Amino acid sequence: MGYALIEVRGQRVDVLCYDVINMKALGSNHAVKLKRIFDRMLELIDEYLPDELAIEAPFFGVNVQSMLKLGRAQGVAIAAALSRQIPYVEYAPTKVKQSVTGSGSATKEQVAHMLRQTLTLPPVAEASKFLDATDALAVALCHHYMKGNNVTASGGKSWGKFLAENPERVGASTGAGKKTSVKSVKE
Repeated sequence: MGYALIEVRGQRVDVLCYDVINMKALGSNHAVKLKRIFDRMLELIDEYLPDELAIEAPFFGVNVQSMLKLGRAQGVAIAAALSRQIPYVEYAPTKVKQSVTGSGSATKEQVAHMLRQTLTLPPVAEASKFLDATDALAVALCHHYMKGNNVTASGGKSWGKFLAENPERVGASTGAGKKTSVKSVKE
C-alpha cells in the first residue's frame, strides 16, 4: 500500500514523504496486515498532522477476493483518519490519472514519470517498488487540483481562483453605473 503526504502553500506543492507499507513480511494473515495499515496511518497522522485524507476509491476488478481485501485496506486507512477527526474524500482511479497526466487510462509508469516532472522528484532506482507510492502521491496531487488550486490544461487558472485572487475586479461596473456581485463558486 502506498502513501504520500504533501504540503500546499499557495501554488507551491512540497512533497513531505511518499513510500509504501510493505506487507509481504507479515505473512498471509489479512487481519495482521489491516492492523499494520491502521497503525502506520496513525503514526503518519500523529507525525504530520494532516488536514485531510484523499484516497483512491475502490475499483472493480476481475478477482472478487482481491477487490474485497483492497476495500478492507482502504476502509482501515479511512477509519484511522476518522479516529483523529480528519475528513476524507475519494477519487476514482481514472480521475486521478486524468488530473495528473491528462489521460484517464495512463499507466502507473506514466503517472510516476509525470509526477517526477511536475514535482521535480529525483529518479528512483527501484521504480517498480515505488509505483504504489507514486500512485498515492498522484491522489494527493489530484486532491490539490480538485480544490481549485490547479492550472487548467489550457494554462489558465480556474474562474473561482481568479475571483479569489482579484477581489478588486469582482465589483467592476457594468452598464449604467451598476455593480455586479459575484459569489464564490466551489468547483
